[in-house]
Amino acid sequence: MPKATQAEVDKYKSKLPELLPPDQTEDAKAKRKKLFTDWDPNGNKKLSLAEVDLGLRQMQLHKVFRKPVIIRAFNAAKGVSNRKGSSDDYIDRSEFRLLCSYLLRYFELYNMFDEIDDSDDDRINYDEFERSLPLLKKWGIDIKNPRKVFDEIDANGGGYILFDEFSEWALKKKLTMDK
Repeated sequence: MPKATQAEVDKYKSKLPELLPPDQTEDAKAKRKKLFTDWDPNGNKKLSLAEVDLGLRQMQLHKVFRKPVIIRAFNAAKGVSNRKGSSDDYIDRSEFRLLCSYLLRYFELYNMFDEIDDSDDDRINYDEFERSLPLLKKWGIDIKNPRKVFDEIDANGGGYILFDEFSEWALKKKLTMDK
């Protein structure tokens, strides 16, 4: 599936916290409860990765939520609950708020990653990384030794930074577009 255009991303960016409410207000809880029920077609009170993906498709969010975002958010949220009957393979209702939070956070990280990835090949080479230094500074990190940092982020040593590697690093560094 083709990536969302910047206009499509911008259209949804401000609406996402309302559509996937991570807050702990009564209104947000009620919206999440309905959303969870809508995404749980078989009523088993747990969501698989496929059900989360389908739920986002039904909300017309599949173009802005790329697969890597959904997978990272799902894996970060699943199994967090220590409730009896919870599973490391599914999201239960007690983990759903976290899933919404993670979807929003990984959405932001993917957009940062995508902004650096000039070639749109879903990986960042060293030249792209080096050109992104002013952007990274704007987002909250001033890099003095780009080669060293690039090699640290490129955990598998493949010569490219993949989204998983970038997001793990960005979370540790607390990068945000809103600095």
